[in-house]
Amino acid sequence: MKRWKNDLIMIAGACILSFGLFNVHQQSGITEGGELGTELLLNHWFGISPSLTSAIFDTVLYLLGAFVLGRGFVRNAFLSTASFSLSYRLWEWVGPVLPDLSDMPLAAAVLGALFVGFGCGMVVRIGGACGGDDVLALLLHRKLRLPLGRCYFLADAVVLLLSLSYLPRTNILFSFVTVTLSSWLVGRVSSFRIPEDLVPDT
Repeated sequence: MKRWKNDLIMIAGACILSFGLFNVHQQSGITEGGELGTELLLNHWFGISPSLTSAIFDTVLYLLGAFVLGRGFVRNAFLSTASFSLSYRLWEWVGPVLPDLSDMPLAAAVLGALFVGFGCGMVVRIGGACGGDDVLALLLHRKLRLPLGRCYFLADAVVLLLSLSYLPRTNILFSFVTVTLSSWLVGRVSSFRIPEDLVPDT
């Protein structure tokens, strides 16, 4: 009984996250940091395709996650990652359903952060991960004993600072707004008290 409830929360969180990334971030040009930002950085400077770097990063980070966080994490991460990928494809098929916020970058940054923060927070709260970014933040949280939201922000901020080497400062400024708010929300949502029958399996 507990497992299917956990699964529903992870699936819902992954769908919220993918909805925001497609309908807000992708349409407005506001980016996140972390793994995605690293892939874009390497593509710009070295011409390495994100399809390759994404596969490498995710494989390495998921293996580390399995080793450090246990087998239960692997199952949850697989379900949440698959849910994210499938729901993102669904949004691509449906097409954008929100107004284009390209001319309102601050609104895009805030709205995008809400989707990312709540969606990712729900997934992480149950012990899943939608990508390498989540795994990295969870590993930093486990090893350094830092608040989870701060781990997300540190990983994102480093990449965004490096991205100043090729992105306009205005884009980076609004990206900092979205990662700051989304990181805070992930920390809040992931630590939210939920009924005992919905706690992550150990």
